Amino acid sequence: MTFNEYQEKAKITAKYPVIGEAYVYPALGLAGETGEVLEKIKKIFRDEDGKITPEKKQELMKELGDVLWYLATLARELGLPLEDVAQNNIAKLFSRLDRGVLHGNGDNR
Repeated sequence: MTFNEYQEKAKITAKYPVIGEAYVYPALGLAGETGEVLEKIKKIFRDEDGKITPEKKQELMKELGDVLWYLATLARELGLPLEDVAQNNIAKLFSRLDRGVLHGNGDNR
Protein backbone atom coordinates (compact mmCIF):
# COMPACT_ATOMS: atom_id res chain seq x y z
CA MET A 1 0.00 0.00 0.00
CA THR A 2 1.31 3.46 -0.83
CA PHE A 3 1.06 6.43 1.49
CA ASN A 4 -1.59 7.97 -0.75
CA GLU A 5 -3.61 4.75 -0.77
CA TYR A 6 -3.43 4.68 3.02
CA GLN A 7 -4.54 8.31 3.15
CA GLU A 8 -7.55 7.56 0.95
CA LYS A 9 -8.56 4.60 3.12
CA ALA A 10 -8.07 6.65 6.29
CA LYS A 11 -10.38 9.31 4.81
CA ILE A 12 -13.24 6.79 4.77
CA THR A 13 -12.92 6.31 8.54
CA ALA A 14 -12.35 10.01 9.34
CA LYS A 15 -15.52 10.71 11.29
CA TYR A 16 -14.73 13.44 13.75
CA PRO A 17 -16.20 16.72 14.90
CA VAL A 18 -15.06 19.90 13.22
CA ILE A 19 -13.65 22.13 15.94
CA GLY A 20 -13.15 25.44 14.22
CA GLU A 21 -11.07 24.52 11.19
CA ALA A 22 -11.23 20.90 10.02
CA TYR A 23 -7.51 20.35 10.68
CA VAL A 24 -7.78 21.05 14.43
CA TYR A 25 -9.18 17.67 15.50
CA PRO A 26 -6.58 15.54 13.70
CA ALA A 27 -3.79 17.86 14.89
CA LEU A 28 -4.89 17.39 18.50
CA GLY A 29 -5.29 13.65 17.94
CA LEU A 30 -1.76 13.43 16.51
CA ALA A 31 -0.36 15.05 19.64
CA GLY A 32 -2.40 12.76 21.90
CA GLU A 33 -1.44 9.55 20.12
CA THR A 34 2.22 10.58 20.01
CA GLY A 35 1.99 11.05 23.77
CA GLU A 36 0.57 7.54 24.13
CA VAL A 37 3.55 6.09 22.21
CA LEU A 38 5.94 7.95 24.48
CA GLU A 39 4.05 6.87 27.60
CA LYS A 40 4.37 3.21 26.57
CA ILE A 41 8.09 3.64 25.93
CA LYS A 42 8.52 5.34 29.32
CA LYS A 43 6.83 2.38 31.01
CA ILE A 44 9.05 -0.06 29.10
CA PHE A 45 12.04 1.64 30.68
CA ARG A 46 10.37 1.85 34.07
CA ASP A 47 9.01 -1.71 34.19
CA GLU A 48 11.08 -3.72 31.69
CA ASP A 49 14.56 -2.15 31.96
CA GLY A 50 14.14 -0.91 28.38
CA LYS A 51 13.56 -4.36 26.90
CA ILE A 52 10.69 -4.49 24.43
CA THR A 53 8.75 -7.74 24.74
CA PRO A 54 6.77 -9.09 21.77
CA GLU A 55 3.58 -7.98 23.55
CA LYS A 56 4.88 -4.43 24.04
CA LYS A 57 6.00 -4.34 20.42
CA GLN A 58 2.43 -5.16 19.35
CA GLU A 59 1.07 -2.42 21.63
CA LEU A 60 3.52 0.06 20.13
CA MET A 61 2.54 -1.00 16.61
CA LYS A 62 -1.10 -0.23 17.39
CA GLU A 63 -0.24 3.18 18.81
CA LEU A 64 2.06 3.98 15.88
CA GLY A 65 -0.81 3.04 13.58
CA ASP A 66 -2.97 5.61 15.38
CA VAL A 67 -0.20 8.20 14.92
CA LEU A 68 -0.12 7.35 11.21
CA TRP A 69 -3.90 7.71 10.91
CA TYR A 70 -3.90 11.15 12.51
CA LEU A 71 -0.90 12.21 10.41
CA ALA A 72 -2.66 11.05 7.24
CA THR A 73 -5.92 12.79 8.09
CA LEU A 74 -4.15 15.99 9.16
CA ALA A 75 -2.19 16.07 5.92
CA ARG A 76 -5.43 15.51 3.99
CA GLU A 77 -7.17 18.35 5.81
CA LEU A 78 -4.22 20.57 4.83
CA GLY A 79 -4.50 19.45 1.20
CA LEU A 80 -1.19 17.57 1.30
CA PRO A 81 -0.83 14.12 -0.25
CA LEU A 82 1.00 11.96 2.29
CA GLU A 83 3.26 10.68 -0.48
CA ASP A 84 4.40 14.27 -1.10
CA VAL A 85 5.01 14.81 2.62
CA ALA A 86 7.17 11.65 2.74
CA GLN A 87 9.09 12.47 -0.46
CA ASN A 88 9.71 16.06 0.62
CA ASN A 89 10.96 14.92 4.03
CA ILE A 90 13.36 12.31 2.69
CA ALA A 91 14.70 14.76 0.09
CA LYS A 92 15.33 17.30 2.88
CA LEU A 93 17.14 14.71 5.00
CA PHE A 94 19.33 13.50 2.12
CA SER A 95 20.17 17.10 1.29
CA ARG A 96 21.31 17.60 4.88
CA LEU A 97 23.29 14.35 4.71
CA ASP A 98 24.99 15.44 1.49
CA ARG A 99 25.87 18.83 2.99
CA GLY A 100 27.02 17.32 6.31
CA VAL A 101 24.39 19.12 8.39
CA LEU A 102 22.27 16.26 9.73
CA HIS A 103 23.29 17.32 13.24
CA GLY A 104 22.48 20.73 14.59
CA ASN A 105 19.15 22.46 14.70
CA GLY A 106 16.97 24.71 12.64
CA ASP A 107 14.60 23.80 9.84
CA ASN A 108 16.61 25.54 7.12
CA ARG A 109 20.07 24.07 7.59
